[in-house]
Amino acid sequence: MSPRLRIASASVASAAAISLCAAIGVAPPAGAEPCTDAAAAAQPAAPAAPAQPLPTTGGPPRGHRPPNASANAPLPRLGQISRALLNAFTPQSGQVQKQAGVTPQPTPPNANQQAPAAAQPVPEAAPAPPPAPAQPADPPGTSLVGWVTGPNSPNNTLERFAVSGTDLGIMWDNGSRQVLMAFGDTSGYCSAPGHQWRYNVLMRSQDGALSNTVSVANSPLWARGISKQIINTTKWAPDETGIIPTAGISVGGKQYLNYMSIKSWDANGAWTTNYSAIAVSPDNGDRWGVYPGSVRTPRPDAIPGARHVAGNENFQQGAFLKPGPGDPYIYSYGTQAGRAGAVYVARVVPDAIPDVTKYEYWNSDQNTWVPGNPGAATPVVPGPVGEMSAQFNTYLRQYLMMYCNGGNDVVFRTAPAPQGPWSPEQMIVPSMQFPGGIYAPFLHPWSTGRTLYFNLSEWNDYNVMLMKTVLP
Repeated sequence: MSPRLRIASASVASAAAISLCAAIGVAPPAGAEPCTDAAAAAQPAAPAAPAQPLPTTGGPPRGHRPPNASANAPLPRLGQISRALLNAFTPQSGQVQKQAGVTPQPTPPNANQQAPAAAQPVPEAAPAPPPAPAQPADPPGTSLVGWVTGPNSPNNTLERFAVSGTDLGIMWDNGSRQVLMAFGDTSGYCSAPGHQWRYNVLMRSQDGALSNTVSVANSPLWARGISKQIINTTKWAPDETGIIPTAGISVGGKQYLNYMSIKSWDANGAWTTNYSAIAVSPDNGDRWGVYPGSVRTPRPDAIPGARHVAGNENFQQGAFLKPGPGDPYIYSYGTQAGRAGAVYVARVVPDAIPDVTKYEYWNSDQNTWVPGNPGAATPVVPGPVGEMSAQFNTYLRQYLMMYCNGGNDVVFRTAPAPQGPWSPEQMIVPSMQFPGGIYAPFLHPWSTGRTLYFNLSEWNDYNVMLMKTVLP
């Protein structure tokens, strides 16, 4: 397939080469049931906008359900969770400073810029005047800050965007002091036809305080009061039951979103994909187009007529990473579909993100990057690994990767380089503290210091929470 931009339309042949996709409609209802309690009773202020549902093929997304999630679990409580950090460790260098909020990080250099000098140690902070008492540092540990979506969120996402239930909340800096958040399967008003189900939606935030949630400023709308589905079907796959974002990044004023086309939801923590691909938006997330040249199929028969390249099955979902100072590449971590696979890593120059032929893949056996051959990639983190996110952490001066492991605990690892070697897992959220089921921890791009903020999905309520972890 061509690397040129392609709209998501009723047929591949009729797509204009450089057009952007228009909304097709809402997706069929699925899996978790957010239409309970307050969401079930809520009514729209005006009749719901008419919708033409997407074709219903396949079953509900039960694959997103975490193992041992209890349907009778109570709603998680705000505040500190009862279990402290396990396997705590000390930062390599630098003095720890408590920050009142989070601030955007500078954009890393592109491939055409001269690399800056190596990062210097963080200087000692000036001593406070004697009369001013020192503010106590937050103790290490993890807490639930607030709900980002749903009837319990201060964002009022049901009234503003017809979002009563959703998951994921993948966050990235848009390059203009805004954070974009991409969500997966989304339910609206329960009284509306099909519960206004959408495969994905987007929200924007300028919140740097994160005091009680990630405050949402706005969302691309399909009609007044309802967020639109931003990535629509391309009709490339004969059977499609989901179009789920997995990673986002901003480069050169454009927004790039990696997503997976779901063929079937198979079991808890397991699903089958048709392909993964990259969509681009030139206008901060309002319109999106899909690059056919970014498609990665997991098997030869996934898309009729498409060329399959061995190794692409290991990049069906993953995470983008903007590196630390002096590194001109963008990194892309990948796993197989589901939550059982190991992690692989590729890198690419920023202006070639949608062209998968330009990627290089880390091979630990040869201790080198192999260009153009995803089959040469070797695991950098062993499975099972669920949905993940990664960053360069300025407090640790290490790369940090966060995900849910085989026990469904939220853990992280650190490494001196994007390809590793990665440390043992460090647990920050035990799954036993959230019996309703947790998954998909996505780091806030502005919290790269001692205090980490991240979105976390809760299955039973089927909504997204903002979590806060203070490192030791």
